[in-house]
Amino acid sequence: MQEEFVNKPGKTGLSRLIDATSYSWHGLLATWRNEAAFRQEVTLAIFLIPLALWLGESGIERAILIGATLLVMIVELLNSAVEAAIDRISPEKHPLSKIAKDTGSAAVSISLLLWLITWGCILLPRWI
Repeated sequence: MQEEFVNKPGKTGLSRLIDATSYSWHGLLATWRNEAAFRQEVTLAIFLIPLALWLGESGIERAILIGATLLVMIVELLNSAVEAAIDRISPEKHPLSKIAKDTGSAAVSISLLLWLITWGCILLPRWI
């Protein structure tokens, strides 16, 4: 399984793109299977992205609303990667492992705060 993710010498162009797409798809599936928070964020995005297309009054607003939504999922993917790497290194509790995991969690929290501020700044003035 490990060899599957090692860069293969000589791969360029379309072949490399196909491999990269495959690795990305595997990462998305693994995160979907193992991280409840990611499943919740994807489920919300399924509703929020069409809502952003409907509520955004310009292409810029739509892009910003969708971008903030996708950013939460990107940060969650990175957080999950950090957690998996830490768990792979050692199942034992260690202060540095805690710092790494807590920092990843903080990044997710900040991305959620950014999402809230972005959606609020764009949509609240219309209703106040």
